[in-house]
Amino acid sequence: MSGELNQLSAKEILDKNFKTSMRGYNQEEVDAFLDIIIQDYERFMNQIDKLQQENNRLRKQSEQTRNRPATSNHQVNYDILKRLSNLEKAVFGKKYADS
Repeated sequence: MSGELNQLSAKEILDKNFKTSMRGYNQEEVDAFLDIIIQDYERFMNQIDKLQQENNRLRKQSEQTRNRPATSNHQVNYDILKRLSNLEKAVFGKKYADS
């Protein structure tokens, strides 16, 4: 995974040493800033991993849905009409059933 999207790992950032010079940067400021970058980097990598797992799960779910045999509309319509008829009988009682 680390080679696909990024060139550096969090450990490589942490272990990176810079040469110092007479007019160089304040090493403590650089280290503090790199610590923040490492934390963000690790958070981003974790988020990418979670999103890839979710993407894989959704792809599998989608594939299973596509492979599931479809119920015919005729059967669904029949079931709905039967339920509606039973509901009308329950609501209107025997009077409706006799008409």
